Amino acid sequence: MSTSIQLKIENKIATITLNRPEVFNSFNREMALSLQSILDDCESNSEVRAIILTGNGKAFCAGQDLKEVTSPDLNLGFKKILEEHYNPIITRIRSIKKPIIGAINGVAAGAGANIALACDIVVAHEKVSFIQAFSLIGLVPDSAGTYFLPRLIGFQKAQALAMLGDKISADDAEKMGMIYKMIPLENFEEEVNKLALKLANMPTKALGMIKELFNKSMTNDLDAQLTLESKLQIEAAQSEDYKEGVAAFIEKRKPNFKGV
Repeated sequence: MSTSIQLKIENKIATITLNRPEVFNSFNREMALSLQSILDDCESNSEVRAIILTGNGKAFCAGQDLKEVTSPDLNLGFKKILEEHYNPIITRIRSIKKPIIGAINGVAAGAGANIALACDIVVAHEKVSFIQAFSLIGLVPDSAGTYFLPRLIGFQKAQALAMLGDKISADDAEKMGMIYKMIPLENFEEEVNKLALKLANMPTKALGMIKELFNKSMTNDLDAQLTLESKLQIEAAQSEDYKEGVAAFIEKRKPNFKGV
């Protein structure tokens, strides 16, 4: 069993923890493949209704383990790393029809920053920083950084951060719309768990549809998006969660959603 990724399932919440703290949770091949496998398991596990992705130690993730890339014995070029490691991680995060919270516990740099930004709801404590570190060693952003970042904060700001490699505080990240919220360090774990529990007890079938709608909005024109909204709204209105939500509203009680 992998030790580079920790998984805990409790109260319908899967907490996935990147666990190579001695190298700031930088990715090697074993860790990247393990994360993909665990995300697949969380997707298929009916007991899991929300996912937290976080890191162990001082960092969330420092990106790629450069010692692995430069090792002549491993023969791991960037083509293999991107096509087999990072790209599948990003597509899994975006395609899983369960809410994923990026709970950023420390520095998020390079691919680590962009994996964070691919999550559905991103929170960080006040000591966290985000760095598009690629240009500082002569590389370009990957892991969908050039896709999500300009959509989150605007073209001009995103391109500047990608070129300059500026360190962005959690406070500034929240203000520019890069992340959902900055949380005080002393309350961070408690608030993340409260947020995850709230999502896990919501109508997760609808949350998955919301995720699909926002994914498609990146490329759809207005007519296509309106058509998709109509299609998914009709499906949502046929769900047991919708029936339960309406009944609970009329009866003035707390709903008991099942995600179906």
